[in-house]
Amino acid sequence: MSGKLFLVPTPIGNLEDMTFRAVRILKEVDLILAEDTRTSAPLLKHFGIDKKVFSHHQHNEHKSVTEVIRFLKEGKQIALISDAGTPAISDPGFLLVREAIRNDIPLECLPGPTAFVPALVDSGLAADRFTFEGFLPVKKGRQTRMKELVNEPRTMIFYESPHRLLKTLEELAQYLGTDRQASVSRELSKMFEETVRGTLEEIKIHFETHTLKGEIVICVAGK
Repeated sequence: MSGKLFLVPTPIGNLEDMTFRAVRILKEVDLILAEDTRTSAPLLKHFGIDKKVFSHHQHNEHKSVTEVIRFLKEGKQIALISDAGTPAISDPGFLLVREAIRNDIPLECLPGPTAFVPALVDSGLAADRFTFEGFLPVKKGRQTRMKELVNEPRTMIFYESPHRLLKTLEELAQYLGTDRQASVSRELSKMFEETVRGTLEEIKIHFETHTLKGEIVICVAGK
């Protein structure tokens, strides 16, 4: 009898966002796959979870998937967590889920934290229809993707790193217009959580004079 794969969301900042069910599952499984074992260690210790933890990240997931599937076929109960948020959303997980389905292995994804949801709601932009773009290409395909979004009617959501934010805001303004309404959220659920709203130009000017830290979510109004 095969085991089961659990995809367990972890807090994007505030540990109080961990669910009772997530803690229970992590305590019950045979082993845990973590994006970065150093990042997950404090979280697991905080909730008294003492399990074998193996690395499963973007640089080794192609190799580790085969071994994980073997463990699952042997009857192991395995949980996959990312550094923050829901696995497979701009994080490793898709390949493992696909292979589990191909091998008829039961899987269960727990509901939980995902950074773009509170960012979208906080933005004040239309949330009935939206497109999640994740991280834009850094180099190859970046301009092509920007051009494809020019006529996008839905609210657009992007993830970005602090050191690329200003460049991304400048390029979005170039392709979508400086007066396009947008918001930038950072440090969501943490002590210094901040959401800045306005036009792309106004937001860019704001962050030119402010120190940038933490994970960033950009929301931009559709055309």
